[in-house]
Amino acid sequence: MAGSTLVYTNDNCVGCNRCIRACSCMGANVSADEEYGAESKIHVDGTRCIACGACFDVCEHGAREYYDDTERFFEDLKKGEKISILIAPAFKADYPDEYEKVLGGLKKLGVNHMISVSFGADITTWGYIKYIQQNNYLGGISQPCPAVVGYIERYLPELLPKLFPVQSPVMCAAIYAHKEMKISDKLAFISPCMAKKMEMDDPNNHGYINYNVTFNHLMKYMNDNHLMGDPVTDEIEYGLGSIYPMPGGLKENVYWLLGNDVFIRQVEGEKRMYHYLRENTDRITSSKTPYLFIDALNCENGCICGTGTDPVITDTDDPFYNIHAIQESVKKFEKKGAWARYASPEKRLEALNKQFDKLNLSDYLRKYTDRSQSCKLRIPSDSEFDRIFTEMNKTTEASRKINCSCCGYDTCRDMATAIHNGFNHKSNCVHYLKGLVETEKQEAQGLVDHERALLDKQRQNIMNTISDINIQFQSLSESIDDMLKGNTSSADESLAISNEIKNVAEFSGTLNESISSITDYLGELSANNSRVVDIANQTNLLALNASIEAARAGEAGRGFAVVADEINNLAADSKVTAENSGTANKNIHDAITGIDNEAKELVSIIDNVDGRIHSLAAATEEMSASTHNIAEIIEVVKDSLQKLVDDNTTE
Repeated sequence: MAGSTLVYTNDNCVGCNRCIRACSCMGANVSADEEYGAESKIHVDGTRCIACGACFDVCEHGAREYYDDTERFFEDLKKGEKISILIAPAFKADYPDEYEKVLGGLKKLGVNHMISVSFGADITTWGYIKYIQQNNYLGGISQPCPAVVGYIERYLPELLPKLFPVQSPVMCAAIYAHKEMKISDKLAFISPCMAKKMEMDDPNNHGYINYNVTFNHLMKYMNDNHLMGDPVTDEIEYGLGSIYPMPGGLKENVYWLLGNDVFIRQVEGEKRMYHYLRENTDRITSSKTPYLFIDALNCENGCICGTGTDPVITDTDDPFYNIHAIQESVKKFEKKGAWARYASPEKRLEALNKQFDKLNLSDYLRKYTDRSQSCKLRIPSDSEFDRIFTEMNKTTEASRKINCSCCGYDTCRDMATAIHNGFNHKSNCVHYLKGLVETEKQEAQGLVDHERALLDKQRQNIMNTISDINIQFQSLSESIDDMLKGNTSSADESLAISNEIKNVAEFSGTLNESISSITDYLGELSANNSRVVDIANQTNLLALNASIEAARAGEAGRGFAVVADEINNLAADSKVTAENSGTANKNIHDAITGIDNEAKELVSIIDNVDGRIHSLAAATEEMSASTHNIAEIIEVVKDSLQKLVDDNTTE
């Protein structure tokens, strides 16, 4: 066993609170104080837990396990420890076919004595009746169940004086083995109950039993390791102690010995029985009940369905059939004595007292320990309740009495008490969580409303902007229409200019041709002037010669001399005229050359202008096409914007 914890939680726990709801011991199941939203687990406080097994019955997740001594028992056998076993009568009822094979396997491993606790149950019955008769002990509570003892010691210590001091069947069997049979071996109990571990470890029981080996763990170990052996039986004969595992087994034994006139109260059940003890504490302690005693048992179906058994078997009625068969066999073969079928109760009791007349009752009595100090609850004051409820957002009287039990407790007040003692926390309250969720929902709704208002405002701004854009698009569309018209006009004008430029180019070509002709004419004129100068020079020479000859002729040649002078003057004038004509020709030629050069430059410029005009015309056509595309795209965008406006208006 790990520390003081017999029952523990494994990793399968989902924090469903069913174990808290099933448990009769507040604080035995503790809800871990996790942050809100984190996975919560329920842990076991070994000080408060009585190992009643209620949490095992209700857990659907297999989250609860328990410690026993099975492995230590087998390890010690391997080491050669001397061990004898005490066998619960429920073992034969649960495993009628394997019973003797299991005993044979254990015998093979070295187990010495094998004693049925049914014999110890017979001693317990004898001890109860003897103690009642000797001490007029009426209205007591039976104690064979260690969970019942554990509960009274921890939570109802005022009932300890009413708890029978007679030992349980297994302890009676152990004491008998040590004192009467002189067995010095360690003793192991083949047990249907995990809570028996608490009884064995109780200092009041002096360590008589060393191992609690539960049915479930034993059979798993035996089967896993193939340890079954040849059939072997237990060693001591017994009577109706074999029916002790049944509900009311002790009561039936007492009826057998005292008759049915005695009044015995039978109470079983993990929840109902502890509720009964709490509700009847005052009556029991003041001996105001009419009962000979109260036969109290934790497990509703008795020890044959105990907390250490296999539920696959004990969920059926088979163990009851088997225990009934055992009961009948005892009555069949017992012709006389305490268990004789046809003897009177008085004769049976007389036979039982004779059977155990050598026993000392005091050897089979025990004491109990008040363990309530470690399990006391701190009950909140009214102001503390109010503070806890307020922290749980339970501000109204109705909210403090919802009592839904989702937290595992019957009432909201119990939950507040658990919180006050540190057993639970407010986030394990479903209504507290609902309140948080509602608050968060409202806050979220507020944020949504705020965001929606902002979104509506932004949507309106967008719609206004879209409206402005539509106006701008309309203006742009009109401008583009004008551009389209202008582009068309520009294209037409460019083509007209291009045609006119072609006319200018043609004129320039004609001018070039005319200038070339003038140049040619000027060349001819220059040649003619040269000839005139030559002729003038020759004429001048002839006139000079004539003047010479006239001079020689004297008077006769005077008239000829006058002609010669005229000719000479004419020649001189012709020469001057020709020279002047050459100068003018040169000036004209230079001017024409300048005009020719300018005309050529004009042609080049016109060619460039013509090329640019063609480019302008092409660009204008492209611009016109692009403008058409832009206009089409604008229409698509306008339609999309309008659809957006329409959609938002619809919303």
